[in-house]
Amino acid sequence: MYASFLEHRKGNSLLSRYSEELGTCVSRARSERALRAAAMDQALANRAKSEFLANMSHELRTPLNAIIGFSELIRYLGGNPEKACEYSGLIEQAGRHLLEIISDILDISKIESGRFELDLEEAPVRELIGACVSLVETRMTQKHQMLQLKLAPDLPAIRADVTRLKQVIINLLSNAHKFTPEDGRIVLAATPSANDTVTIAIQDTGIGMSGEQIAVALTPFGQIRNGHTRAHEGTGLGLPIAKALIEQHHGRFYINSVENGGTTIVFTLPRDPDQVARHPAKEGAS
Repeated sequence: MYASFLEHRKGNSLLSRYSEELGTCVSRARSERALRAAAMDQALANRAKSEFLANMSHELRTPLNAIIGFSELIRYLGGNPEKACEYSGLIEQAGRHLLEIISDILDISKIESGRFELDLEEAPVRELIGACVSLVETRMTQKHQMLQLKLAPDLPAIRADVTRLKQVIINLLSNAHKFTPEDGRIVLAATPSANDTVTIAIQDTGIGMSGEQIAVALTPFGQIRNGHTRAHEGTGLGLPIAKALIEQHHGRFYINSVENGGTTIVFTLPRDPDQVARHPAKEGAS
């Protein structure tokens, strides 16, 4: 009987040891997977930043070379005011492009560091959208694109950083224009939603994106590389900044897109971001 007791204890001891070893193996495997995932994420982040810096070399040098080159030409023009006027206009364009690039870099830097603050004021949504459309409509017309507005008659006023919200809408409309072919269609819709929010959607019939490409496009410094997008210059910061600015307003930002099937970007905004900040449960319900 004592021998049976020892045999039983020995069996329990072996089972306990095997269980411990199995638990150790499982824990080690999970740790290794987590380390590999972290290393992969770091590698992707480093690659994205390296690609961004390489792209910035081109983006910054192009307008700077234009500014320097046309400035030198103006110096040697002598009495040719027409050419001087043309070259000064090109210098202005290059300078504005350069300012946009630097502003994007500073914006994403402030947002990522948590030092970004909104300047909230009362803003009628319909007027705000109208001001944005007026800035991009001419370019769309030149490309024979149809811009359709679907604005609800009861659109309210909201508290928002007007400059930053215009930046978001103009950026999204510009992207839709850029990546939609001639004779394509772009729709901008806005409507009041539940829980004191406003929903704005921009839909296009452009080249679209896959799920992987959406993830890259929403990553700061990430740029999609394919035959369609390579022809279009940019910093790769437009969508990440737009998403971050909407989230700064305590809103939500969504992208639905299919390769060669167009893109729809939807974002919601609370009528008063300060009220959402004071009652975060309400944000989750929206």
